[in-house]
Amino acid sequence: MAGAEDCLFCAIAAGDDGAHVIFEDDISLAFLDRRPLFPGHALLIPRKHHETIWDLPDELVGPLFSNAKLLSGAIRTAMESQGAFIALNNVVSQSVPHLHVHLVPRNRKDGLRGFFWPRRKYDTEEHMAQTAAAIRAVLEERQ
Repeated sequence: MAGAEDCLFCAIAAGDDGAHVIFEDDISLAFLDRRPLFPGHALLIPRKHHETIWDLPDELVGPLFSNAKLLSGAIRTAMESQGAFIALNNVVSQSVPHLHVHLVPRNRKDGLRGFFWPRRKYDTEEHMAQTAAAIRAVLEERQ
Protein backbone atom coordinates (compact mmCIF):
# COMPACT_ATOMS: atom_id res chain seq x y z
CA MET A 1 0.00 0.00 0.00
CA ALA A 2 1.11 3.56 -0.60
CA GLY A 3 3.02 5.08 2.26
CA ALA A 4 3.66 1.81 4.09
CA GLU A 5 7.42 1.86 3.39
CA ASP A 6 7.84 5.17 5.27
CA CYS A 7 5.23 4.52 7.97
CA LEU A 8 6.40 4.76 11.58
CA PHE A 9 3.63 2.43 12.76
CA CYS A 10 4.49 -0.17 10.11
CA ALA A 11 8.09 -0.02 11.38
CA ILE A 12 6.84 -0.60 14.94
CA ALA A 13 4.66 -3.51 13.79
CA ALA A 14 7.67 -5.02 11.98
CA GLY A 15 9.85 -4.64 15.07
CA ASP A 16 12.13 -2.15 13.32
CA ASP A 17 11.30 0.75 15.63
CA GLY A 18 11.16 0.45 19.39
CA ALA A 19 7.89 0.77 21.25
CA HIS A 20 6.51 -0.35 24.59
CA VAL A 21 4.24 -3.07 23.23
CA ILE A 22 1.39 -4.04 25.54
CA PHE A 23 -0.52 -6.42 23.24
CA GLU A 24 -0.17 -8.23 19.95
CA ASP A 25 -2.00 -10.84 17.94
CA ASP A 26 -2.13 -11.85 14.26
CA ILE A 27 -4.05 -8.76 13.14
CA SER A 28 -3.06 -5.99 15.53
CA LEU A 29 -0.53 -4.52 17.89
CA ALA A 30 -0.92 -2.07 20.78
CA PHE A 31 1.79 0.08 22.32
CA LEU A 32 2.06 3.05 24.65
CA ASP A 33 1.73 6.46 23.04
CA ARG A 34 5.06 8.33 23.21
CA ARG A 35 3.22 11.56 24.10
CA PRO A 36 0.31 10.34 26.24
CA LEU A 37 -2.61 12.35 27.50
CA PHE A 38 -2.24 10.27 30.69
CA PRO A 39 -0.07 7.29 31.68
CA GLY A 40 -1.51 4.17 30.06
CA HIS A 41 -2.62 5.99 26.87
CA ALA A 42 -2.07 3.35 24.19
CA LEU A 43 -2.45 3.07 20.42
CA LEU A 44 -3.97 0.00 18.80
CA ILE A 45 -3.03 -0.48 15.13
CA PRO A 46 -3.72 -3.07 12.47
CA ARG A 47 -0.47 -4.85 11.57
CA LYS A 48 -1.04 -4.22 7.86
CA HIS A 49 -0.98 -0.65 6.59
CA HIS A 50 -4.45 0.88 6.37
CA GLU A 51 -4.58 4.65 6.62
CA THR A 52 -8.20 5.26 7.68
CA ILE A 53 -11.30 3.45 8.88
CA TRP A 54 -12.55 3.53 5.28
CA ASP A 55 -9.50 1.55 4.14
CA LEU A 56 -9.86 -1.13 6.81
CA PRO A 57 -11.21 -4.38 5.30
CA ASP A 58 -14.60 -5.39 6.69
CA GLU A 59 -13.21 -8.65 8.06
CA LEU A 60 -10.83 -6.70 10.33
CA VAL A 61 -13.36 -4.28 11.83
CA GLY A 62 -14.83 -6.73 14.34
CA PRO A 63 -11.55 -8.26 15.52
CA LEU A 64 -9.82 -4.88 15.79
CA PHE A 65 -12.59 -3.37 17.89
CA SER A 66 -12.86 -6.52 20.02
CA ASN A 67 -9.21 -5.92 20.81
CA ALA A 68 -9.98 -2.26 21.57
CA LYS A 69 -12.64 -3.41 24.03
CA LEU A 70 -10.27 -5.89 25.68
CA LEU A 71 -7.42 -3.38 25.91
CA SER A 72 -9.48 -0.46 27.17
CA GLY A 73 -10.74 -2.64 30.02
CA ALA A 74 -7.23 -3.80 30.86
CA ILE A 75 -5.86 -0.24 30.76
CA ARG A 76 -8.72 0.98 32.94
CA THR A 77 -7.97 -1.67 35.55
CA ALA A 78 -4.19 -1.30 35.40
CA MET A 79 -4.32 2.49 35.67
CA GLU A 80 -7.11 2.36 38.28
CA SER A 81 -9.11 4.82 36.20
CA GLN A 82 -12.84 5.41 36.28
CA GLY A 83 -13.39 5.18 32.54
CA ALA A 84 -11.85 5.49 29.11
CA PHE A 85 -11.78 7.68 26.02
CA ILE A 86 -11.61 5.57 22.85
CA ALA A 87 -11.20 7.39 19.56
CA LEU A 88 -9.57 7.49 16.15
CA ASN A 89 -8.88 10.32 13.77
CA ASN A 90 -9.19 9.95 10.02
CA VAL A 91 -7.04 12.30 7.92
CA VAL A 92 -7.75 15.47 9.96
CA SER A 93 -5.66 15.47 13.16
CA GLN A 94 -4.19 12.09 12.20
CA SER A 95 -0.50 12.64 12.97
CA VAL A 96 0.59 9.26 11.59
CA PRO A 97 -1.25 8.14 8.43
CA HIS A 98 -1.83 4.58 9.70
CA LEU A 99 -5.14 3.73 11.34
CA HIS A 100 -4.76 3.84 15.11
CA VAL A 101 -7.25 3.68 17.94
CA HIS A 102 -6.47 5.84 20.97
CA LEU A 103 -7.20 4.06 24.26
CA VAL A 104 -6.99 6.66 27.01
CA PRO A 105 -7.69 6.06 30.70
CA ARG A 106 -9.98 8.79 32.11
CA ASN A 107 -11.03 10.05 35.50
CA ARG A 108 -13.57 12.69 36.45
CA LYS A 109 -12.00 16.15 36.67
CA ASP A 110 -8.81 14.96 34.91
CA GLY A 111 -8.57 18.17 32.92
CA LEU A 112 -9.79 16.98 29.51
CA ARG A 113 -12.83 18.79 28.23
CA GLY A 114 -15.41 17.05 26.08
CA PHE A 115 -14.15 16.27 22.63
CA PHE A 116 -11.46 18.98 22.77
CA TRP A 117 -13.38 21.34 20.47
CA PRO A 118 -16.43 23.61 20.77
CA ARG A 119 -19.84 22.03 20.31
CA ARG A 120 -22.40 23.78 18.10
CA LYS A 121 -26.14 23.59 17.64
CA TYR A 122 -27.83 23.15 14.28
CA ASP A 123 -29.17 26.40 12.82
CA THR A 124 -32.75 25.12 12.92
CA GLU A 125 -34.67 21.90 13.39
CA GLU A 126 -35.09 21.88 9.58
CA HIS A 127 -31.29 22.06 9.13
CA MET A 128 -30.97 19.06 11.45
CA ALA A 129 -33.63 17.13 9.50
CA GLN A 130 -31.94 17.96 6.16
CA THR A 131 -28.59 16.77 7.52
CA ALA A 132 -30.09 13.48 8.69
CA ALA A 133 -31.83 13.00 5.33
CA ALA A 134 -28.58 13.61 3.41
CA ILE A 135 -26.76 10.96 5.44
CA ARG A 136 -29.60 8.44 5.09
CA ALA A 137 -29.63 8.99 1.29
CA VAL A 138 -25.93 8.14 1.01
CA LEU A 139 -26.42 5.06 3.20
CA GLU A 140 -29.29 3.87 1.00
CA GLU A 141 -27.08 4.22 -2.10
CA ARG A 142 -24.35 2.11 -0.48
CA GLN A 143 -26.57 -0.74 0.68
